[in-house]
Amino acid sequence: MIGDKKTLFSGMQATGTLTLGNYLGALKNWVVLEEEYDCFYCVVDLHSITVRQDPAQLRKRARDLLMLYIAAGINPEKNCLYYQSHVSAHAELSWILNCFTYMGELNRMTQFKDKSEKHSDNINAGLFTYPVLMAADILLFQSDVVPVGADQKQHLEITRDIAQRFNGIYGDVFTIPEPYFGKAGARVMSLQEPTKKMSKSDENPNAGILLTDKPDVIIKKFKRAVTDSDNQVIYSEDKPGIRNLMDIYMAITGSSAAEVEKEFENSGYGDFKVAVGESVISVLKPLQDRFDDLSKNKDYIDGIIKTNAEKANYAAGKTLRKVQRKVGFPDRIK
Repeated sequence: MIGDKKTLFSGMQATGTLTLGNYLGALKNWVVLEEEYDCFYCVVDLHSITVRQDPAQLRKRARDLLMLYIAAGINPEKNCLYYQSHVSAHAELSWILNCFTYMGELNRMTQFKDKSEKHSDNINAGLFTYPVLMAADILLFQSDVVPVGADQKQHLEITRDIAQRFNGIYGDVFTIPEPYFGKAGARVMSLQEPTKKMSKSDENPNAGILLTDKPDVIIKKFKRAVTDSDNQVIYSEDKPGIRNLMDIYMAITGSSAAEVEKEFENSGYGDFKVAVGESVISVLKPLQDRFDDLSKNKDYIDGIIKTNAEKANYAAGKTLRKVQRKVGFPDRIK
């Protein structure tokens, strides 16, 4: 905790371009947290290389992600937005915590199994120890709370286990992080397979709306969205495609399901898909304009990268030095 505020940590991987799901499910809600928490928002590039990346593409995506954070409304002066790879304490603490994590714990991680199936030609040690680096990410900043989705609950649980184990041996070193349950973000599903989550790594370009998609592309993608044959805008578990479109529309307009059903009771799916697309465009256009402005202002972004890296390194360094001393590493001579 810094000052009177509790500390919150989160981040997104620098792979692919953020989708509408990332925005409505997380990014949109991050914007309002700065009043209540000291927030560290990481551009997660160390984790990204568990899967082979094109170096130039990774650098570009990392910078784009940082700019999307800002374009979405996250203030880089009130929040710490930084590259994970610019804070070496992430990797240093991760190694130490590896020595306090059991193989059996890592073997139970479902994400390792899932990623191993997708990348069977590159099942590397980093993929296996990924949760330990994630634990280091969180514990470095003495994070009180961490926003978690359903797919990250296991990682927070192992982070808590590692922290409690370390504290049990060496005393009160780490803050034990709690999951953050704020206002629930919209769970946005694939436009082509509405039973699975919209993903920036989806190979089907029509499956997701990217935050940088232009208006004509957005409308085309929504027109191609998978629905069903009855042509009625009704919110039902039996209609995953139309339910997903309604969820998106409700998240943007603030309408209830009943209000959306009434608004489109005399319309077919074609009209509704266009309306959803137009509502998305109305939200993304200001973000895209801000992103374009930031892209042209290299010195401003470089300044943010430098200043925020210094802030993150300072906060992380305090924790790392304490841990190094606890485990018995020699003091550094100044």
